[in-house]
Amino acid sequence: AGAYFVTVCAQGRGCLFGDIVDGEMRFNDVGKMVRDIWQELPERFPHVDVDEFVVMPNHIHGIVVINSNGRGMACHAPAHRQFARPIAGSLPTIVGSLKSAITKQINQFRNTPGHPVWQRNYYEHIIRNEQSLQKIRQYIINNPANWVDDKNNPANIVIDRRGMACHAPANIICPPSL
Repeated sequence: AGAYFVTVCAQGRGCLFGDIVDGEMRFNDVGKMVRDIWQELPERFPHVDVDEFVVMPNHIHGIVVINSNGRGMACHAPAHRQFARPIAGSLPTIVGSLKSAITKQINQFRNTPGHPVWQRNYYEHIIRNEQSLQKIRQYIINNPANWVDDKNNPANIVIDRRGMACHAPANIICPPSL
């Protein structure tokens, strides 16, 4: 059991979910799907609560709270999961289910079966105390207003001479040091 800061990025950091206008996220139809499915996580996983979250043009930031599963055992996020053996209630299972449900709905909407929507992995950070929780909440709330400097903003991604993506060095806003 615990609270986790999670970031999930769209495939190729494509801006699939809408635009930032005057520091606020303006969802397109696909972005509304992402928002709604994120909010439905507690319905899919009764031991999960969602805290602060934001859907950005090409990624999601959110806080997932995993509670006790009611059998006297805490759900956990293992360091790794074995291939084809998801651990029920774990953070990797929750995020995998989220990504799968969103992908399915988007691909049905766009009539693009099998098209990838997400990058392969995701970022997670265990939230260990109230101070860290408050800092992360504020980072999430401020994320749309900081889009111009966001490291996930395609305008801030530079392709080096080897064809590799890297981030522009100037004034990039990264997740808070925790």
